[in-house]
Amino acid sequence: MKKLSLLCIIILFQTLPAFAQEQSVVNAVITIAKTDNQTMQHLDVLTNRIGGRPIGSYAYETAIYWAANLFKKWELEVEIQEVGALPVGFNRGPWFGKMLDSDGMILHFATPSYTSGTKGVQRGHVVAEPKTTAQFNRMKGKLKGAWVLITGVSDGYPIDYSAKGDSIRQTVIAKNDITQGYNDSISRINRQNPNKPPLPLKELDDAPALFYKEMREVGILGIIQSAPVPITALYDRKNVMDMDFDRLPSCPDIKLDEKQYAVIAQKVKERQYFLLEFDIRNHFRPGPVKYHNVIGIIRGSEFPDEYVMTGGHLDSYDTATGAVDCGTGVAPNLEAARMLMMAGAKPRRTILFCLWAGEEFGLLGSKYWVENNTEKLPYISNYFNRDGGPTVANSLTVPAAMYDDFQKATAQLNDINPDFPFTLQQRRGNPPVRPIITTTSGGSDHYYFAANGVPAISFGTADPKGYDFNYYEIWHTERDTYNMSIPEYMEHTSAVIAITVYNLANFDKILSREGLYR
Repeated sequence: MKKLSLLCIIILFQTLPAFAQEQSVVNAVITIAKTDNQTMQHLDVLTNRIGGRPIGSYAYETAIYWAANLFKKWELEVEIQEVGALPVGFNRGPWFGKMLDSDGMILHFATPSYTSGTKGVQRGHVVAEPKTTAQFNRMKGKLKGAWVLITGVSDGYPIDYSAKGDSIRQTVIAKNDITQGYNDSISRINRQNPNKPPLPLKELDDAPALFYKEMREVGILGIIQSAPVPITALYDRKNVMDMDFDRLPSCPDIKLDEKQYAVIAQKVKERQYFLLEFDIRNHFRPGPVKYHNVIGIIRGSEFPDEYVMTGGHLDSYDTATGAVDCGTGVAPNLEAARMLMMAGAKPRRTILFCLWAGEEFGLLGSKYWVENNTEKLPYISNYFNRDGGPTVANSLTVPAAMYDDFQKATAQLNDINPDFPFTLQQRRGNPPVRPIITTTSGGSDHYYFAANGVPAISFGTADPKGYDFNYYEIWHTERDTYNMSIPEYMEHTSAVIAITVYNLANFDKILSREGLYR
């Protein structure tokens, strides 16, 4: 018994220095979080100085080297990992439009990335798109030099001019030609009953601009589609991957405020003459244009080949500045890395801070990492993904086998700020089904980790102070800007990430995967 007691005392004294060091790091992180929190400075640079960041843009390349230099400055190891290349690059300049007549107005619109700009300032009349071959032939001359109103409601994507899109349009044109022929014959037969309505011609939401190719060939200035506000502007992978610098988009694809579109459409219906003027500076550059992940590494002192991972995606859409999607993932992860280095963290296992490429283009960066690091996957304790807005990280729901470890890892989170109490819950019921990889897989960068059996439990977030944040007002729209972020939530989240990943990195073993997926 005496020997056993002595052994316990020796073990206790051996572990006390490590425990004291870990506690001092956590305390230092809390102090930094309260007195020198730089989360919003990172977001300011990322979004207001660098701006919107689609892969293939100069802004994305700038963001890569800016983030890598921050990691280097804070003395993390840095990996800039080539993920792939695009056949051309794209950079957005300013854009402007107005209606020129007695009801003139400044136009509120956007264009999808990787679509054509104007050739300087271009001014032209407005027509509605033709829906039959006869209509197209009748208005060929009028289409030249015109802005064309097309049908459908914009979902943010550009017109699909792939072979599949053209095939769909040709099928609809053929049906419309038959319908128009029937309407013409009925009109001749029933001249005594001119009020009999004709059969409607088909309009397309999934492939509008029925004569897209033909209208471009006769020299339209561009197409205009109605868009809900806030305006969403995305880009089409099929279109981009089929481009080269000798074969670029040539027709501006304008998504116009639905209220202004309705005004203009009514004027066209009444055959009023007026002009629209646009100046859209969308620029391309020859490829291949490579894109990269940026990973900051705090190497483990005892278990360097075991990992705790956290991250968000570095790319964004560019009609705004990508402040919410995903600046609210990038900035807290950068600050978490800085806080730990400033606090002198020397974790037992390796912590990876991952800024992924091409999430908006199909989870390209995280997918690449998972597929090229399969030997590491069994040794990842958890990957924390942040990609949901500037709300505060204040909860976790975990499997029973992880609960005790997470209870220890998050115990000090309530010491950061009493306004944001942290809640840990044990998951009830059956485990979720492990995701299955398909050609359209995933909603964010956790997906390929989870699909390969890696724990990818992310923090729950909330808006406890009632800032009325609405993610879907921001998501992929023109409103995704710095001022939509919530500083106190963002700053608190940085400390939550730092403390949790650091504590998990110091446990004797990685988290249990029992009951994680089924």
